[in-house]
Amino acid sequence: MSSPPIRIAQATENDLAEFATWRDEPPYDFYDGDAEPVKNPERFFAARHDESELVGFNYFEEKGDVREYELGLCPELTGKGQGRKFVRAGLAFGRGRFAPRQIVLNVAASNERAIRVYERVGFRETGRHIRRSERFGGVEFVEMEEQR
Repeated sequence: MSSPPIRIAQATENDLAEFATWRDEPPYDFYDGDAEPVKNPERFFAARHDESELVGFNYFEEKGDVREYELGLCPELTGKGQGRKFVRAGLAFGRGRFAPRQIVLNVAASNERAIRVYERVGFRETGRHIRRSERFGGVEFVEMEEQR
């Protein structure tokens, strides 16, 4: 049985508060919703299967004619075959709303399951860098670009 279509709309304060409660198991706890404070809430978009079930978030940041795409699937839905559908829905939304020349994303190098999903939907690694945070120290990230 397939899941209902994913609808994406501007995130509300309630959506952002719900994201902050999400908890992942290690090593994915790096993505816990309260790991860092929300900056630029206007760039967050909530993804739902219907009007009530929040399944994830999408975040788009303008960097010239490129859009950086960040996303997070509800921890209870990870590892259950929802990733490609979720990523594709966010990409379609981002292309339709912002019409970027290129979409890029960054993912923790340790998040191999997400990297596989991104590769399956057409992203390729273009570089790596270290991000520092107070909670986790230095974390290696993989930079990826959508290949169209």
